[in-house]
Amino acid sequence: MPKTQHPLRGLANISFYAADLDAAKEWYTELFGVKPYFEVPGYIEFRIGDYQHEFGIIDAAYAPKAMAPGPGGSVTYWHVDDVDAAFARLLAHGGKEYEPVTKRGEGFVTASVIDPFGNILGVMYNAHYLAVLAAKKA
Repeated sequence: MPKTQHPLRGLANISFYAADLDAAKEWYTELFGVKPYFEVPGYIEFRIGDYQHEFGIIDAAYAPKAMAPGPGGSVTYWHVDDVDAAFARLLAHGGKEYEPVTKRGEGFVTASVIDPFGNILGVMYNAHYLAVLAAKKA
């Protein structure tokens, strides 16, 4: 019997909001080391990582009306090879600690910051991510 594909097929886009889109563009361009690949009034988008995931930043004027101010909701963790180094870089770049480096179990370490625009940015060493990446390359 064929395996049924789950309806959630993969990360398509992460959207952050910023009241100062120009400042967010500058901050993330410096952090990522690349310029946005897509820009329209009120929205910019980067493609980053092994799978070129879309990282969008939307002018806060377009935020959903029910969205509470300040950080909240979920934390999206981006895989990094060295959480301590990535966390230190985020802090040095102006991020504020949200959660310190925390070992979650063998092969899983997390940390997160609040960017200057009020969004939570998580980094994680994730052994499962590396296993999936290696299997895709094989």
